[in-house]
Amino acid sequence: MNLLVTGAAGFIGSAYVHRLLAEGTADITVLDKLTYAGSPANLPAGHPRLTFVRGDVCDAALVDRLMAGADQVVHFAAESHVDRSIDGAADFVRTNVLGTQTLLDAAVRHGVGPFVHVSTDEVYGSIETGAWPEDHPLRPSSPYSASKASSDLLALAHHRTHGLDVRITRCSNNYGPRQYPEKVVPLFVTRLLDGEKVPLYGDGRNVRDWLHVDDHCQGVDLARTRGRPGEVYNIGGGTELTNKELTGLLLEACGAGWDRVEYVEDRKGHDLRYCVDWTKARTELGYRPRHDFSTGLAATVAWYREHRDWWEPLKRVAPTP
Repeated sequence: MNLLVTGAAGFIGSAYVHRLLAEGTADITVLDKLTYAGSPANLPAGHPRLTFVRGDVCDAALVDRLMAGADQVVHFAAESHVDRSIDGAADFVRTNVLGTQTLLDAAVRHGVGPFVHVSTDEVYGSIETGAWPEDHPLRPSSPYSASKASSDLLALAHHRTHGLDVRITRCSNNYGPRQYPEKVVPLFVTRLLDGEKVPLYGDGRNVRDWLHVDDHCQGVDLARTRGRPGEVYNIGGGTELTNKELTGLLLEACGAGWDRVEYVEDRKGHDLRYCVDWTKARTELGYRPRHDFSTGLAATVAWYREHRDWWEPLKRVAPTP
């Protein structure tokens, strides 16, 4: 079986590829543009069942050639940093919307499926209490989440119009090794390890559900192997924390105090709370998070402490919030 995985030189995609190569269930072709957040070093070099192709998901000719040799697709490739999307939305629309459309059209031409489209809980907007089911209306707040919501709708339209076997996953906030240090966990950890201050938006009351990247990859693969065509599956972690609570845990893990926290002006359109209901993934797919958050976070902090050679060069180009 030949699996085309887009964006797999990044944080989540590379974790997924490592998982599948360890299981030995597929030959994998990775398509990745190698933007700032992707690196070939995240993938096992020289693996006999892995082919790496550097290229753009908007390159229709390249996508068509790769799709012709694929049986299934898992689509991770995306611009994903909210702050960058606020500064300028064009790259997000191009990659997340037009890139997804290019892949979907090629998959229809070549009869490829399942096509797993990896999305985000941010498409739902903000929720004060309770949790979103998969059929909740999409109310994205940022240009990033709006571009992902658009790609979700395109994927579902290709299922309804063309019969393409599309399956969508929407995950909560990921953490784990090899995450580019613009996202909150690696940003805070690397700054604290370097003796620097960390920026906390607003009053820190914003709530997120935290999901270990390996649990997310488990959910994605269950959707690929057990999911139903045309369905959406929420993938949650089950650990809700305010940003201030998360900051406290990271300070403790890095041996730092609250004097290292700098409160900064809140992000524009900052959603107060995200929370997905992942009952459907549990009952239909057998999904269960396997990583205890405290253990997973400690292991993540230890990974960054032990792999300065990986993140120190990246910090020089990561944006400052």
